[in-house]
Amino acid sequence: PSGHPIATGHAVHRAGRDHCLAPSRTVDAPADGARYGRMFPGLPSLRADVPALEAAGQPGGVCDAAAALDMLARGGDDAAGAAGWPFFGQLIAHDITADRSPVGPNADLATLRNARSPKLNLETVYGDGPVGAPYLFDISDPAKLLTGTHGLDLPRNSQGIALIGDPRNDVHVFAAHLHLALLHAHNRLVDRLRAHGQAEAGLFDAARRALTWHYQWIVVHDFLPRLVGTELASELLAHGGRFFSPAPGEAYLPLEFADAAYRYGHGQIRHTYQLQPGAAAVPLFPDLVGFSPITPEHRLDLGQLFDLPGHVPAQRAKKMDGALPASLIGLPHQVTGDVDADAYRSLAVRDLLRGAATDLPSGEAIAAALGVTPLTSEEIGPGWASGTPLWFYTLKEAEARGAGNQLGPVGGRIVAEVLLGLLQADPESYVSIDPAWTPTLPPDDGASFGLAHLLLFAADNLPGRR
Repeated sequence: PSGHPIATGHAVHRAGRDHCLAPSRTVDAPADGARYGRMFPGLPSLRADVPALEAAGQPGGVCDAAAALDMLARGGDDAAGAAGWPFFGQLIAHDITADRSPVGPNADLATLRNARSPKLNLETVYGDGPVGAPYLFDISDPAKLLTGTHGLDLPRNSQGIALIGDPRNDVHVFAAHLHLALLHAHNRLVDRLRAHGQAEAGLFDAARRALTWHYQWIVVHDFLPRLVGTELASELLAHGGRFFSPAPGEAYLPLEFADAAYRYGHGQIRHTYQLQPGAAAVPLFPDLVGFSPITPEHRLDLGQLFDLPGHVPAQRAKKMDGALPASLIGLPHQVTGDVDADAYRSLAVRDLLRGAATDLPSGEAIAAALGVTPLTSEEIGPGWASGTPLWFYTLKEAEARGAGNQLGPVGGRIVAEVLLGLLQADPESYVSIDPAWTPTLPPDDGASFGLAHLLLFAADNLPGRR
């Protein structure tokens, strides 16, 4: 599966042991939103030393957080933000991008296809709708989405495979629970709209729009300010992007976003997690891998991931510093499938090789294009004399310029311009239709609405809660 922040991305095929990946032809902004393009098409690609990239991402390399675990004894590497935010970011990624085509070092990048529409429209939840994906819906109440046994799991077939709009949302228990929360939120919206007199003929569409707009609001007003800072998020919402501003209906996914900057969340994954207060802390993989029914011991208290009103503070995300926990340096077979080399079990190796295979510029080159001061060699660390891969640069920039808590000027601008640009180019988003709209779900002051409120609203749909 591909996407952010845990699923492993596009397949990477290695053609021999060449020391450099030869650049393939440039892909500019495509006319077809199903294709990928470039945010900085005039910048040269970084010529990458493949063995060096593999060494950096393997156990003992600079991307291996286990090599620096003594930090934990000196106070830990907890960030300011709650542990669940990178997983919410993963759901966003699955909503807007899915490239399943294998890519080698000499691939024609114009053939890459995005299996998702480049819109924040919860396509992973709704699929092709009641007509195109009837297995997602409750036959006894067609306006509602189907949930699993007692509403405590995703709907699944007889072999335990989730019946959802995107199988990647079952990659681990956190993604599965967040997807399940969206199912419950939609169903509770159906009940709410029905009680307010919404006609049955338009009930599903009204509930879908309501959930989608609240989700988009969360991305703009809760997720992005935490990730890139309030100042940049507000500036781009008011004035649009300088480097990514597609016309309505002409959005696409830049490779600098999909294959580097938006993979920042890999660096936010904790070494271990508790699912319930007082429970044993375990690593994400293999302990919490998904693709099977959620067992009672794997049921998640969402207050362990997010700071919910009335709950004690959640676990914190890991600081972004360029290093990944052991569970991502050695991914299990359920996530990677068969691989040609042990190096491909490392998510860091996959991220580094993917950026090289798609001919991304260095982080320093993009910093120069943005007119911001690039990181120093001391801030980046040794090993990148000819330029730093954009994915690694994004994480080290977050460490140096955002105290490990938020993205810096390069990573932050790429991520924020793309996400807001997609909303502004979508003729059905709240930003396009009614930019003055505010959430209608509790709290009564809609402007303060955030993800925590949506999760509590969804939780009220669980058995015994209403």
